[in-house]
Amino acid sequence: MVWEQSVPSPNFSTSFANRIFSDVAGDITIVVDGESFLLHKFPLVARSGKIRKLVADTKNASLSKLELPNFPGGPEAFELAAKFCYGLNFEITTTNVAPLRCAAEYLEMTEDCREENLVERTQTYLTQVVCQSLDKSVEVLSACESLLPLADEIGIPDTCISAIARNACREQLVSGLSRLDCNSGSLELRDRCLEWWVEDLSVLGIEFYHRVISAMGQSGVRTDSIVASLMHYAQTSLKGIGKPQIWNPARANPSIGENGQKAIVESLVTLFPTEKSSSIPLNFLFGMTRVAIMVDATLACRLELERRIAYRLEMALLDDLLIPSLQTGYSLFDVDTIHRILVHFLQRIEEEEENEECGYESEGMGSPSHGSLLKVGRLVDAYLAEIAPDPYLSLPKFIAMIEVLPDYARVIDDGLYRAIDIYLKAHPMLSEHECKKLCKYIDCQKLSQEACNHAAQNDRLPVHLVVRVLYFEQLRLKNALSGSCGDGLLSQKMSSGVPSAAMSPRDTYASLRRENRELKLEISRMRVRLSDLEKEQVVMKQGMMNKSGGGKTLLTSISRGFGRMGIFKGQEGSGSGKKLQAKEGKSGRSKRYSVS
Repeated sequence: MVWEQSVPSPNFSTSFANRIFSDVAGDITIVVDGESFLLHKFPLVARSGKIRKLVADTKNASLSKLELPNFPGGPEAFELAAKFCYGLNFEITTTNVAPLRCAAEYLEMTEDCREENLVERTQTYLTQVVCQSLDKSVEVLSACESLLPLADEIGIPDTCISAIARNACREQLVSGLSRLDCNSGSLELRDRCLEWWVEDLSVLGIEFYHRVISAMGQSGVRTDSIVASLMHYAQTSLKGIGKPQIWNPARANPSIGENGQKAIVESLVTLFPTEKSSSIPLNFLFGMTRVAIMVDATLACRLELERRIAYRLEMALLDDLLIPSLQTGYSLFDVDTIHRILVHFLQRIEEEEENEECGYESEGMGSPSHGSLLKVGRLVDAYLAEIAPDPYLSLPKFIAMIEVLPDYARVIDDGLYRAIDIYLKAHPMLSEHECKKLCKYIDCQKLSQEACNHAAQNDRLPVHLVVRVLYFEQLRLKNALSGSCGDGLLSQKMSSGVPSAAMSPRDTYASLRRENRELKLEISRMRVRLSDLEKEQVVMKQGMMNKSGGGKTLLTSISRGFGRMGIFKGQEGSGSGKKLQAKEGKSGRSKRYSVS
């Protein structure tokens, strides 16, 4: 909106030395933020109710100087307001409309003083021009950040926020058809179909951005669009996080920048969609968790991130779990955070199982909760192997990570055995008692043939564990040769699943569900063992063909091999681990399962 003047515009200057009109001397000086304006009372009093009151209330009839403290928009806004009072030409734009509107409110330039005053002119521009465009609304809203709290009292931010949400919904409806075309097109085309306003909103401060996103959610803007905006805003506003000059754990008092980043993280987390199965990428949640730790966000903020991660933990990658620790002198990795995520995950699994309406017989091997638990079990074993070489990782924390998962989360213990072996190798100063305490979590019956071969030759393991490995390996081979294949153990578990008549219905269901887990786990183990036995059968047949003319049967060879293992059992007190390796090397035991 432009105001035209029929007469040439006089030279307007903010300098105290110069006058507005060269032929009429100024009679009042207005001071705004230390800058002086030599002006005339009459045009100012005619338009500004505030200046009229100040001039009228003064006892000094020859008032020549007036100071306006805390003027919104500073000298630049006052200069435009003074031009309006003098009737000079200037254009209202998205850049100056917010400061002008606040200056007009401050100076009380309302219709009570004169018709079509500055308040009415700026308000009309906001309504008819700014609110019709999303990008203009964002620009004006951004300008309001330096005009608080007056801008909020007038209602400019609320007007702009409502316009942004309304226009975003309109853009969403208009682009609906093109989005459908993009979904079936190329990746480049789909990228071009993303809402352009996602990038525009990143110029806003976190307070206004929070209000905009909340309004969008209430207006029905798509969740995926809101998530895209949240991710872009986080990447833009937190891109410098973690740099030494921004974050330093040795500093006692955080800087203003750090406090601002903390507020951004906490505010963004509260803006996440309420539904836990939302389209927030898992790696973004892990990234936000790392940043939340760096800026020392509130416990509630971090717990919310951890709960959201736990809801889809089975989809995580190993690199996602490797969160560095920021405490000097402790573990290199933040094990406590991962432990809490696992606790949330197990609570989620428990809730899912309790909400299942199906009974014992209908709960199959392929239940989603059981499959998720097995995936997380493999992920945790890989994580344990990754953090095991850390010399600062204490034994209690390592054991706590092992204990957090139930036994039925692992079909086989090969991954756990590998992680424990790496920890023993990286921490040679562990006492014998500590080694036994750690190794008790290895279930010898859940080790594969390859892992048993390695464990039987591993001098880092306690002697009693090696003996147990050899015993169960011998028992397994004996069952394989006799064809029993563990049927006795399975039948024993099935018979133990019959509930007692004295149990309550709730306890009966819990018992049946627990037995069902154990049976499913045992079936999974048997499948793994069956695969190993099929491989061994091929090796046995080849050995029988090779030794058929040598006067030695396969059974005789196996018996002598186990006889040499028995020698180690008799030498348990001597601690001769190297002799065992030499003897087992003669028996043809392979060393393929290497964890060094």
